[in-house]
Amino acid sequence: MPEAYIIDAVRTPIGRKKGSLAHIHPADLGAHPIKALVQRTGIDANAVDDVVWGCCDTIGPQAGDIGRTVWLVAGLPQHVPGTTVDRQCGSSQQALHFAAQGVMSGTQDLVVAGGSQAMNAIPISAAMLAGQPYGFEEPFTGSKGWVERYGSGALNQIKSAEMIAEKWDISRREMEEFAFASHERAQAATDAGWFAQEIVALEGLEKDETIRPTTTLEGLAGLNPVMEGGRVTAGVASQNCDGAAAMLIASERAVKDHGLTPRARVHHLSVRADDPVWMLTAPIAATRHALKKAGMSVADIDLFECNEAFASIPLAWMKELGIPHEKVNVNGGAIALGHPLGGTGARLMTTLLGALERTGGRYGLQTMCEGGGQANVTIVERL
Repeated sequence: MPEAYIIDAVRTPIGRKKGSLAHIHPADLGAHPIKALVQRTGIDANAVDDVVWGCCDTIGPQAGDIGRTVWLVAGLPQHVPGTTVDRQCGSSQQALHFAAQGVMSGTQDLVVAGGSQAMNAIPISAAMLAGQPYGFEEPFTGSKGWVERYGSGALNQIKSAEMIAEKWDISRREMEEFAFASHERAQAATDAGWFAQEIVALEGLEKDETIRPTTTLEGLAGLNPVMEGGRVTAGVASQNCDGAAAMLIASERAVKDHGLTPRARVHHLSVRADDPVWMLTAPIAATRHALKKAGMSVADIDLFECNEAFASIPLAWMKELGIPHEKVNVNGGAIALGHPLGGTGARLMTTLLGALERTGGRYGLQTMCEGGGQANVTIVERL
């Protein structure tokens, strides 16, 4: 089977809620890393076969196939098409999968994959009013078939995070220590300049503004739980934010024809699903499935990225699979850096590539929980 290579990956800085990027139109937000990607790789944009773009809540200014729009807004050739993928939080990781699969099928040679989310422009509350069922207190009562299979109870991410903490016996203190480490690692990575290669400044913002270097365990312990009597607080959850990331995926033929230097080879791609009511547990089964399909073990993976939607998710995943924290989210995760929904998968891969190169690791594995009880897994080999 033909190989798929990641040539380069870039991202915007992450803008916090009501922060420096809040005023930017979603199309301009997504166009920014695409334009930078084309400039950095020196690729002839006319040779790109497709743009595969992740985005959730494609309503309002994110509607109308934003995967097509971001390429046009970047000022690039209009004969290049684009499509938008919605696999909830894993949308841009799925975009990478589709792009790589297009290349591995032999039908495409150069594909831009990535994603974006302008959560200030389209708040979660607006998405709820538009009928999105995942992550809100509203019961999903519109479908007779759904109710017959799963009942009419609320599909709520916070409740799911609480259920996971209880089932895997994860204390509030454990989650707070994990959240503290996320901020600490992200700030250390920023101070050391490790994000400099992957970030392209936007509107004068050069660094992620979601990191809270003043976070303390005492401060986290003083927050009220979101649900009465629960363990989950805002401090152990990902942040609403704005951000985008883009990657160039190429075939071996394109690498030779265009004189490209790949950063990584796509070693494995898969996606699995679990109970949609539990919603956030799928990374466990998906990682097991991926490692088995790839003929690998946890010990073979040098670095992991597991999205920090809530601290209980990577903590349960690590406990279940025996993955040490020192190999997971080494530059911090979504608790510190933010979770721009449709753009997070591409952001994780961008960061993972840099971390593998910095540490000399060979294999990296990325996974994340997704609405509907789904999870993508990508394993890449650093070149």
